[in-house]
Amino acid sequence: MKTNADTFKTTILTLAAGLAGFALARWIGFPAPALTGPALLVMLLSLTGVRLQVPIILRNGCFVIIGLSLGTGVTPDVYQTAAQWPVSFLFLAASILMIFILCKTALRRLWKQDRATAILSSVPGHLSYILGLSTQSGGNIAMISVIQSTRILTLTLLVPFAVGLMGYDVFHPAPPGLGMEPLVLVASFTLALLLGLGLLRFKVPAALLLGGMLLSTSTHLTGLVEGLVPQWASVPAFVIMGAMIGSRFSGVSFAMLRMAFVAGLTLTLIAFAVTIFFALCLVQFVDLPLPQVLIAFAPGGVESMAAMALIMHADPTFVAAHHVWRLVILTFMAPVLLGGTAGNDDAHSSKDNKKGGSE
Repeated sequence: MKTNADTFKTTILTLAAGLAGFALARWIGFPAPALTGPALLVMLLSLTGVRLQVPIILRNGCFVIIGLSLGTGVTPDVYQTAAQWPVSFLFLAASILMIFILCKTALRRLWKQDRATAILSSVPGHLSYILGLSTQSGGNIAMISVIQSTRILTLTLLVPFAVGLMGYDVFHPAPPGLGMEPLVLVASFTLALLLGLGLLRFKVPAALLLGGMLLSTSTHLTGLVEGLVPQWASVPAFVIMGAMIGSRFSGVSFAMLRMAFVAGLTLTLIAFAVTIFFALCLVQFVDLPLPQVLIAFAPGGVESMAAMALIMHADPTFVAAHHVWRLVILTFMAPVLLGGTAGNDDAHSSKDNKKGGSE
């Protein structure tokens, strides 16, 4: 039985590994080092048998900080660009369906997985919800978990390199800018947390992230608050996010990894290829930067892709809106694909949602 002391030691070790990964990735010159470095190092340590975990309270705080950071980037220009969103929403929906069809076919034919496992492993997102559905569908939960976790990790590592090749500066962070006063930040964080917890009661996807973003957007557009989330708050949030992604592999046996990782990597590459295709198609019809569309369409973790948008100076509102739209689609799509409606009342899913995680 785990004690508070064990949890504390595990948390400290995880955070230390995340910081070490950040420092190493920054020294090597990795893109988005605050995310990619911790994710990679924590994953490698997890696979050696080291137990690593980010506690719920830190995870939820990280989501709120990232949401507040997203809101500070919203300007009145968003009303003009939002006119193009319905078109991009349609393209995103089409890409989600194509990803699902191709990945499910690959799992059924190449890895001979049962129907439920193939369906739930192929749904591009909403991990906690998908794992909840798997408890009632009879799918292989371990297989589904590793494949989905591989998707999140691989896209966290892959997207920065792809975006860098498309012209975004992913190696040099944006100038810090004017930061919020500490008291203003504390007040904003508290109100955003309360708003996010309220949204959680209604089972809104990515509730804590949205709570922070809505609070920050409204206070900045009305002039009540000025300035960005200071780097002393935002960078640790990115590091915690990266460590959380890597820690998903804690406790995974090498036998399961051998069976599921190759499948997960293959499915992720299929999904990424489809994402690039639909992003290229979209920019032929609307005036949007291709790298920004790629970040918005990539089926990674909602919070990690939102953090990626901040680090890479993409339009945070556009990116966050599309990832939330993806979760909304998957919330209704997954039970229909399974041929039932069991997922909505699943206790396991509800438990995960109450923890605040959408991915």
